[in-house]
Amino acid sequence: MTTTTPPVTIDTVRDAADRLKGVAHRTPVMRSRTLDALVGAEVFLKCENFQRVGAFKFRGAYNAASRLTPEQLTRGIAAYSSGNHAQAVALAARELGTTAVIVMPEDAPRSKVDATIGYGAEIVTYDRYTEDRVAVGESLAVERGLALIPPYEHPHVMAGQGTAALELLEETGELDALIVPVGGGGLIAGSATAAKGLHPAIRVLGVEPEAGDDTKRSLEAGRRISIPVPHTIADGQALETPGELTFSVNQRLVDGIVLVSDDEIREAMRFAFERLKIVVEPSGATPLAALLTGRMGSLPRRIGVVVSGGNVDADRFALLCGRDAVQQG
Repeated sequence: MTTTTPPVTIDTVRDAADRLKGVAHRTPVMRSRTLDALVGAEVFLKCENFQRVGAFKFRGAYNAASRLTPEQLTRGIAAYSSGNHAQAVALAARELGTTAVIVMPEDAPRSKVDATIGYGAEIVTYDRYTEDRVAVGESLAVERGLALIPPYEHPHVMAGQGTAALELLEETGELDALIVPVGGGGLIAGSATAAKGLHPAIRVLGVEPEAGDDTKRSLEAGRRISIPVPHTIADGQALETPGELTFSVNQRLVDGIVLVSDDEIREAMRFAFERLKIVVEPSGATPLAALLTGRMGSLPRRIGVVVSGGNVDADRFALLCGRDAVQQG
């Protein structure tokens, strides 16, 4: 009988945590009695909006980049991303004394583009509606001899992302459920691996925007499903197909996916700002939206939530969260 080693394990997550000590922030876990009362559960928010580059992505990017050989670091790193992974790879490259070239969509949020450039990266743009970013990124890496670090389809990236859940559970103790945003699936794959490695009975639930439900469809079909490029304010979750590696993990470990609308995401961002006093980007607000709308159904007593990031500029935040925007969609 043959067995297949999973791309990420509790041991590789722990190893990533050791590598990230003193480099990545150990982000705060926030509580809110108002939130607890509204949803009828004890909610623990792992605030990755306070992570370096403003999102969880730095964990995986640095874990992967730090394992490159000296020769690879001399040549430089390539990546493709709509924003947060771009910034994360750019910063990881700077920390390790190398350079980064990032493939970003032409319509990526300006604040994320500017931040990526600010970390010292070169930007190459593409049209997300007519071009394949993976093909563009892989071609660029081969052409320039760069080491490619994808945003989720990489064992070390997944392991790094899982350290957020590992830290959360170290601080809170055993939880009944963990709720995680789902884009390409790397964060929830690493988080589910860490969570179920520590507490096998925990339920791990993902949240996607309604327009970007590729993982939900794929889990229901038992195979990877592709959808048209999603149009959603949650740009970090605007993907067409789950990753092959991430899906192999999530098929085994994720207990379900719920969907939220863009208007519900706006309301969650507004709630986080007004009641929790934190700024959360659309993708990071999707789990909070699922809780506030009751989309999660009957809730257990103790729930962990990964708030994945806070990278949204002031003008876009005001546009998305203004009362007219929330009421009119």
